[in-house]
Amino acid sequence: MATGIVLWLPLSVLFLGSGMGGDEVGVGGDGTRIKQIKRIDMDFLSFESLHGATVYSGKYSQRLSVRSASSAFHPLREIYTAEVGVREATGNNDGPRIAEYLRYCGLGEGYEWCAAFVSWCHGQAGYPEPRNAWAAALFPAGHMVWTRASEGTGDAARNTRASSNAIPRQGDVFSIYSTSKERIAHCGFVDGWDGKFCLTVEGNVDNAVVGKRRPIKTIYAVSRWH
Repeated sequence: MATGIVLWLPLSVLFLGSGMGGDEVGVGGDGTRIKQIKRIDMDFLSFESLHGATVYSGKYSQRLSVRSASSAFHPLREIYTAEVGVREATGNNDGPRIAEYLRYCGLGEGYEWCAAFVSWCHGQAGYPEPRNAWAAALFPAGHMVWTRASEGTGDAARNTRASSNAIPRQGDVFSIYSTSKERIAHCGFVDGWDGKFCLTVEGNVDNAVVGKRRPIKTIYAVSRWH
């Protein structure tokens, strides 16, 4: 007698092979087939200090199982985490991949590329915007979801989106403000946010795409384009 109960098995069991009908890894109590839809490589394991933040490296793999296309699969995140480890050729904002980022924004090698990296990743995920190599341009009022001034207010003061969106999430874009330049001078992806630290994936840091663990107090603002 069907009860509608779904038996969930550990990932180590679900993905031992293809003996359950190709990509199908099980059948729920309601008859819905659970499919293995994507392999996601995420690059963050070991931590070491760098310029007041924390860099993570290493690699592990995770597979997601879902009931339908409306899943937790995050194509933007898959794209930007896959770029971790990309490095400049000579330390002069150059190299084949760096050139791709900059070319996406209409520039050649030699320019600062943190915002070009963010823009390129969005483009690869199918988002037409942003498409700008100028970091400050990625934080217009209509896309802001969090600012340092709004932290802890509960009603997302100074945010232009609903307060329910005020907590940054994976794929959002963070910014760092330069007091000497008096403007936003750096940006990258939010990959985790726990109220104290922000895990990031960002380009043009020590000539590479890296992951960091930044204190939230150092983040200036967060925007959302996805």
